[in-house]
Amino acid sequence: MRQECHELLWEAGRRIEKLTGPPPICPDSPECYAQMAAFPLPACDGATPQGRLYNEHRVGVPVIEWSDRRLVRVSAQGYNTRQDVDVLVGALAELLGQMPA
Repeated sequence: MRQECHELLWEAGRRIEKLTGPPPICPDSPECYAQMAAFPLPACDGATPQGRLYNEHRVGVPVIEWSDRRLVRVSAQGYNTRQDVDVLVGALAELLGQMPA
């Protein structure tokens, strides 16, 4: 189960990175992360995307500030599916398309 969750998180990470553009903050290795990782977002107000992701899409992911960067923290558990990744990536795409540059 742990390997399946890692693979799902890996897929989510690649799709988020393709969508957002900033480079990853850690190497893509099971030694660096297993079922939870953070991915950079473009500059934005951290509270706004987190609230909107939940209120508009029912996606519960923290958006945090770390070292002057905004990160979305994603975890993959046994109950998560590729459809959950689709919803997350779609919601991020919609939200980031509406955020001021």
